[in-house]
Amino acid sequence: MSDSKQHPEKECGGSFIESVAQLLPEGGNLNMCLTCGACSAGCPATGLEDMDPRKFLRLAALGMDEEITTTPWVWMCTMCQRCTYVCPMQINIPQLVYKARQAWPREDRPKGIVDSCDVALRNPGHSAMGASSEDFKFVVEDVLEEVQTEQEGMEDLKVPFDAFGKTYFLNQNSREPVTEPEEMVPLWKIMNIGAGDDWTYGSVGWAGENYCMFAADDEAWETIVRNTVKAVEDLGAKYWLNTECGHELYSFRTGLEKFGIKPKFEVLSVIRLYARWIREGVLKVNSDWNVNNVKFTVQDPCQFVRKGYGDVAADELRYVIKTCVGEENFIDTWPNKSNNYCCGGGGGSLQAGYPEARRHYGKIKNEQFVNTGAPYVIAPCHNCHSQIHDLSEHYGAGYHVVHLWTIVALALGVLGENERIYLGEDLRSCGL
Repeated sequence: MSDSKQHPEKECGGSFIESVAQLLPEGGNLNMCLTCGACSAGCPATGLEDMDPRKFLRLAALGMDEEITTTPWVWMCTMCQRCTYVCPMQINIPQLVYKARQAWPREDRPKGIVDSCDVALRNPGHSAMGASSEDFKFVVEDVLEEVQTEQEGMEDLKVPFDAFGKTYFLNQNSREPVTEPEEMVPLWKIMNIGAGDDWTYGSVGWAGENYCMFAADDEAWETIVRNTVKAVEDLGAKYWLNTECGHELYSFRTGLEKFGIKPKFEVLSVIRLYARWIREGVLKVNSDWNVNNVKFTVQDPCQFVRKGYGDVAADELRYVIKTCVGEENFIDTWPNKSNNYCCGGGGGSLQAGYPEARRHYGKIKNEQFVNTGAPYVIAPCHNCHSQIHDLSEHYGAGYHVVHLWTIVALALGVLGENERIYLGEDLRSCGL
């Protein structure tokens, strides 16, 4: 006898679906599902743990609460929203996944994600890696002094801290100061050219990452967002400027909306700022350095494009890249832009503890890159960068994965010798 026959009341919806219905437009549109399978056909997580988006949705609609609130698949799904993008009825399956994550007792949720959330709550900078504000400032000043001393033309490079009334309050993913501090330098150089000293880091709220969102901990997520808002407003900045990290941007923008917060500043992505500065002639980039016509492709970060600003942002991203490497040297993936596949690094998957599932998820993304034939993948997002770098090594693909700021700095002629750790031998000495 089926579960629905044993519990016929569940056919009208169990407690899980009722709670979700309160959150989603038109009750989440669950009864509007056409069972067409478009969501599952385009989902890289299909088949993991014998689950897929359509099956997950049908289990929810049938009120089979236990099945959907206990499957580890919800920690393998990155909530990238590609299923919603291709759904003819626009059913928000990722919101169901998020609610299912919340159904897990907090102590049973992936330790890596929860620990990153808790660590961030314990320090005023909200670093998920536990970096104190003092350590962050020390590393920044130490690296800055080295650049000023050893790189010709960089004697006046500035990195303001806790400066009041600047236009931009810049965040920084903890990964750089903790594990690869030289990767901050290209961004400083771009900011100095574009904004002069009209920007600042803050001792409070400087780390943009927010794993509390991935942990489905609304209270903790809101705490970090509100503290960051206060930090930006206390310094009187006009913009909260996000670096190239996608989940930082999404967690903050969505958190403002979700928790009804109306800040006194605007939210801006540095990727869009690159595009604006290039169009205005502030960043005088060119592709003359690429004399060997090295080819590049790009990853569309889900949080920045599909879940963020849409195709307009994807077009701005491509404008920046083509201007920097040469339009003829850019090879796009297919599909692309808002319809692109998630790489599998989002949703906290890098900390979730399912590496085999994560790499299986990323297989289709790896094949996309291989099919372009480009030796370089530009990944303007930290989780994307980590995941795609791992995919290249795991599948033996051999392509290099670089941050966008590396290529912009290269095209500006300011990329230092020790700021090229992700470049291959063909570009290690280019422009020096």
